[in-house]
Amino acid sequence: MLKTTIIGASGYTGAELALMVTKHPELTLSGLYVSANSVDAGKPISQLHGKLAGLVEMPVQPLVDVQKAASECDIVFLATAHEVSHDLAPVFLAQGCQVFDLSGAYRVKADDFYTTFYGFEHQHENWLDKAVYGLAEWNAKEIESAQLVAVPGCYPTASQLAIKPLLEAGLVDSTMWPVINATSGVSGAGRKASMTNSFCEVSLQPYGIFNHRHQPEIATHLGCDVIFTPHLGNFKRGILATITMKLNDGVTAEQVASAFATAYEGKPGVRVKGETIPRIQDVENTPFCDIGYKVQGQHIIVVSAIDNLLKGASSQAMQCLNIKNQFAQLTALV
Repeated sequence: MLKTTIIGASGYTGAELALMVTKHPELTLSGLYVSANSVDAGKPISQLHGKLAGLVEMPVQPLVDVQKAASECDIVFLATAHEVSHDLAPVFLAQGCQVFDLSGAYRVKADDFYTTFYGFEHQHENWLDKAVYGLAEWNAKEIESAQLVAVPGCYPTASQLAIKPLLEAGLVDSTMWPVINATSGVSGAGRKASMTNSFCEVSLQPYGIFNHRHQPEIATHLGCDVIFTPHLGNFKRGILATITMKLNDGVTAEQVASAFATAYEGKPGVRVKGETIPRIQDVENTPFCDIGYKVQGQHIIVVSAIDNLLKGASSQAMQCLNIKNQFAQLTALV
């Protein structure tokens, strides 16, 4: 049994991970931690997340001795703020732990990316160079040999899974950037309350226009510029991304269908629906990305739906763990 620790366990993704680890036949939960000054420290996780009652009763502990926590586990999930993951990951890596980081701290290798989009200067270039981007359906071979996996963001996951099959098959006219309009539920803003994510204050609206940090993450890993506009919706969980692209001259609907079928054959985390357009309610509380599309002339609209807390975060992290350790990909997820 692989001893598995979760840092940032009191948040939404941390709670999802705690349940997955408990359900996993090859893992044992070795620790749940929060920051030393967290008001959640010392409370059973089931008190913070009622759905875990009778399933996970372990208390969340303040993380005061990082070296000790690292020495007591084989695997760690970092469901922490970007700056916190940046500092913690090297400590666990030095102890030989497998690290699955759900923050953005190790996702993008580009000059000035972290100072521009995250507000801090990256101090661990060696680990940044070694980190593997954990888009599970596309980077499985790299994940198998990685010690540090940078789990993609929720918007980048929904967007890339919809776009990559067409790009890789050479079907997209690159002179017209893919246009991504994506809407997330309020749980994407985290558990801490604010006026921005208060359910009574949320009204469907775009944000981060032309300057959202996920735009360069998407563009970097696609190898293609995109226009990305995120929206906040007045619902709890899920992401729906609607993406418009121009196809190359002569591309047929049959070629599009073949590209998606080839890309995701034998990939259980993606369900290609053809011309059936996905809905958030079909993927809520599941580890799946549903993809549907419609071709008209030289244009295609692709729609993808995920649960932002699962395929957009915790279940993708667990999927990467399963790939890394040669377990069935959806172990503990379905």
